[in-house]
Amino acid sequence: MKNVPTLFEWAGDQETFDALFKSFYDKVLKDDLLGDVFRNMSPEHVKHVSHFVAEVFGGEKLYSREGGSHAKMIGKHIGKMLTEEKRQRWVNLLLQTADEVGLKSDPEFRSAFVGYLEWGSRIAVINSQLSENPMQNAEPMPKWGWGETGGPYLPGNE
Repeated sequence: MKNVPTLFEWAGDQETFDALFKSFYDKVLKDDLLGDVFRNMSPEHVKHVSHFVAEVFGGEKLYSREGGSHAKMIGKHIGKMLTEEKRQRWVNLLLQTADEVGLKSDPEFRSAFVGYLEWGSRIAVINSQLSENPMQNAEPMPKWGWGETGGPYLPGNE
């Protein structure tokens, strides 16, 4: 392909991400393991997550324009004491929801999507065990493409 689309373009548009995360968080709130973790989320939470992931996948910088940053997203997880069981449930529910809402299912896109979910959710668990945010506000937003992870995990390399 001469003009390889971003993951965002391939997935659809912002409405695609909004529908995915709205449906997903409806499930999360009813889930016996995750419901308590998200019960007190702000009314803007779903929109923020949708905008964050869309931006990471190459969409408009809506999350950044709303005052968000990678450091702020990391900060949302500090002290939450997330477990591997909760992380796995979160990922599995999101993948189930992706199928239900008709998110693209070709192997290349799903490989990149799952790769991002694994990467991001594992970082969330690591940071949830901390009492202070290790990330500086000036750190750039992550950018996710068709196959890169950027090498092995090193603390402070989120």
